[in-house]
Amino acid sequence: MKPVKVGLLGLGTVGAGVVRIVEGNQEDLSSQVGSPIVIERIAVKNVDKPRDIEVDAALITTDPWEVIRDPEIDVIVEVMGGIAGTKEYILEALELGKHIVTANKDLMALHGSEILAKAQEKQCDVFYEASVAGGIPIIRTLIEGFSSDKIKKIMGIVNGTTNYILSKMSQEGASYHDVLKEAQGLGYAESDPTSDVEGLDAARKMAILGTLGFRTNVELNDVSVSGISGVSKEDIAFAKRLGYDMKLLGIAECEDEEFSISVQPTMIRTSHPLASVNGVFNAVYVYGQAVGETMFYGAGAGAMPTATSIVADLVAVIKNLKLGVNGLKQIVPYKQKKLKSDEDIFYKNFLLLHVDDKAGVLAKITQVFAEYDVSLDSVVQQANPNNPDAEIIIVTHNASKASMNKVLRHLEELPVIHRIKSHYRVEG
Repeated sequence: MKPVKVGLLGLGTVGAGVVRIVEGNQEDLSSQVGSPIVIERIAVKNVDKPRDIEVDAALITTDPWEVIRDPEIDVIVEVMGGIAGTKEYILEALELGKHIVTANKDLMALHGSEILAKAQEKQCDVFYEASVAGGIPIIRTLIEGFSSDKIKKIMGIVNGTTNYILSKMSQEGASYHDVLKEAQGLGYAESDPTSDVEGLDAARKMAILGTLGFRTNVELNDVSVSGISGVSKEDIAFAKRLGYDMKLLGIAECEDEEFSISVQPTMIRTSHPLASVNGVFNAVYVYGQAVGETMFYGAGAGAMPTATSIVADLVAVIKNLKLGVNGLKQIVPYKQKKLKSDEDIFYKNFLLLHVDDKAGVLAKITQVFAEYDVSLDSVVQQANPNNPDAEIIIVTHNASKASMNKVLRHLEELPVIHRIKSHYRVEG
């Protein structure tokens, strides 16, 4: 049986995991695809870098073009990361008729439509399961498992760093900054954690999921983003008192072919299955018009879970190659993009206000909500021994984002309100 030859761009922790799985599971993989799988060439930045895997030195090069332009190689597996140079490598590989497996969420979120269009033109596969939620097979599920259904809503915990931080804050009553420092020490957070904690990483993943789920071209700037750096342990304590957990959720909703996508700290009812997802784990909740509620849970990062998704994509490419159907299973967005306006985006809201501790204040505040037709689900006023102001906690019924923005602007102008301490979306 003629072997299928693979070129690997990158030999970091994930790349090493791919080598381990391909070499260690060769018998099982060969039985699935009908031929051996051989890693023919590997491009690395530094040949002398210490690695915890032994690879034949003859396979190693520092020039990615040697891998891409090798006529013996059928499939390129990209795990080097980055955008600018990597995009050129992938587009050139497609031009040469090579199939692509990548874990690069940044690249696919920003340039996925261009790459998939080139793949369709050249009848090549581009698979990128590992770009979202690590070892969870959510991309293939959206493409194939929901092919007969209309997806109405996707909610995802798709960043393990932020989920670890919020879980620890909730379980231990610790502060954001203390847990962030701990996460950095454990290697869960980068020395510069901005991409994770400000929601940018999750936004890229939600752009990919929204594109696949709604069959339209979702760009990164279509995603409304806010991160967790402003979440306090007091906010989480208030959430618990009201029966909620705090999670950084990516939320994508589609109704009448119009969609909205956001990433934001969200209070989610403790009875919701996403509320029980803790630590560095990820989960994606999908609501289909026909199937109803489904949820997918697992390791969202890590060398071996991510490598597992990559090799699964590699197997899918080779099966297509044997059947002669490469390039026929791509989801190229075909629906016109229709973003919801703020008037059409509805959800519940939590607000914590610091106000004058005197009679009549609550009436003035509730009048503002009434003025913009926002009804209230619950209102609690309490004294705080550590705060000379009174604290008012408000949870609204579903209200449009536009109406809530008007409420917030009006509240900021009220002399009796000293501070809008917190404002969060509420789900469940």
